[in-house]
Amino acid sequence: MSTHTESVSTVATQSRAGKYLTFFLAGEEYGLEILKVSEIIGMQPITRVPRMPEFVRGVINLRGKVIPITDLRSKFGMEYDGSEDSCIIVVQMRGIQTGIVVDRVSEVVAIAEADIEDAPSFGAGIRTEFLLGIGKAGGRVKLLLDIDKVLASSEIAALEAAQSHAA
Repeated sequence: MSTHTESVSTVATQSRAGKYLTFFLAGEEYGLEILKVSEIIGMQPITRVPRMPEFVRGVINLRGKVIPITDLRSKFGMEYDGSEDSCIIVVQMRGIQTGIVVDRVSEVVAIAEADIEDAPSFGAGIRTEFLLGIGKAGGRVKLLLDIDKVLASSEIAALEAAQSHAA
């Protein structure tokens, strides 16, 4: 029975290995599973949608489709520094196509399971469930995001509302 448990946990952890698109926010490097990324586009005018949470910058028209834009700096409580290299990574987040604003894109890296550690526990009140783990690649540490868990269900509903209000 313990062998079965070990094989189940091995399967669960192996799913973290793979290719990640890395990007910077406030000098820290993050990674997203490459399979969640649709494209990377330059910054463009973002239309504000009234009564949205602060982290929802608004919406853009991407080839005729309205997609909501999330500001990860705002979501993570970071100050905005007006980076000239800012761009939008278009991702699939729980079935919704959305854009996330990042300071700059770095590279695509392959990270093996042996180079991914579980996110540390910081104690009560500190949320880390949106982290797949901490990846080590190229001599640097990268915070690997589970994009489907970055936003809570109520926040996903806000993105859907932004999309439908603007459509």
